[in-house]
Amino acid sequence: MPAHADFRSCLDGLKASSEAEGIAPQVVAAATRNLAFDPDVLEFENEQPEFVTPIWDYIAGLVDDERIADGRAAMRRWSHWLDVAQQRYGVPASVIASIWGIESNFGKNSGSRPILQSLASLACSASRRPDYYRREFLAAMRIVGEGDADPSNFVGSWAGAFGHTQFMPSTFLRLAVDLDGDGNRDITSIPDALGSTANYLRHYGWIPGLSWGFEVRLPANYRGPSGRRDKRSLSAWAARGIARIDGSPLTGSTRVGLFLPAGPQGPAFLVTRNFDVIFSYNPADSYALATALLSDRLRGKGPIVTPWPTNDPGLSRAGRREVQALLIRHGYDLDGKIDGVLGRKTQAAIADFQARSGMKPDGRASQSLLAALRAH
Repeated sequence: MPAHADFRSCLDGLKASSEAEGIAPQVVAAATRNLAFDPDVLEFENEQPEFVTPIWDYIAGLVDDERIADGRAAMRRWSHWLDVAQQRYGVPASVIASIWGIESNFGKNSGSRPILQSLASLACSASRRPDYYRREFLAAMRIVGEGDADPSNFVGSWAGAFGHTQFMPSTFLRLAVDLDGDGNRDITSIPDALGSTANYLRHYGWIPGLSWGFEVRLPANYRGPSGRRDKRSLSAWAARGIARIDGSPLTGSTRVGLFLPAGPQGPAFLVTRNFDVIFSYNPADSYALATALLSDRLRGKGPIVTPWPTNDPGLSRAGRREVQALLIRHGYDLDGKIDGVLGRKTQAAIADFQARSGMKPDGRASQSLLAALRAH
């Protein structure tokens, strides 16, 4: 189907399906009255950062000093409910808080796009997964029909995820919990969002008391097996010359996979079943690793030791904001935004500056770009 051909007809079909699932016609009519096709969601679908951004850039922007400090402050402020969630579901508070930080920057960026409009646009277009988005639209209508969301402020991401920890509607229906006991499941409420996230992880197999994994050191010119799914005992990996990052030996029968997110020349990790559970929350290697590493930093562990295999590292959000400020100073129009978010205007401005400066015009915000902007 072309991008938005026959959107009204497709929307009529979604409305009919909603009513067939038992949602009152007047609720369906009120919730869909002002829906219009949003072409932006198709562009966002093709630009998901966890799939198109180099992993060292992705990690640099998500596991930075700012998010670590904000996360520790959030954990202190919400320690009671994090403790309740941890005790009830067996998931560490640091992991719950890490997902909260990665998904919405601790509630600061949970999305402002109308959920029903985004999902209808994705379901009634040439999106990659129209059937999936159709099911999510019907789930969102159920949430509205059951009184768990008001369509006038039912907002979230371009893909239909919402709340502090960005549940898709079908996930909300299956796994959201009322942690604070007020009679409502509401993941725009921090306690319910934290509890729902812990319940999600437990549902997908979180093993209490088991870490997600740890950084290791490979022997020179390692050519052996790898992959997070290829689980072998710690002692089996030790037999291949792999050691903990501090050089101490591996011992034990715990089954782990060797995860090489940037190949054998970059950081290496042995990951447990719990890393796979984090991966299930958003199935991208970069996302799972960012969440795991942030959870470590939130509980006081240091950064990874092995450098990424690049001679031009990525930037923290503070560095990205400096890039934007310098671009504006150089005359580029970014709509006045200095937010650290590398949107289309920022990327286009970077590419233009790079071309004018004799650099590769790839639109990438990096240490070398920042140095060039400072020098001009």
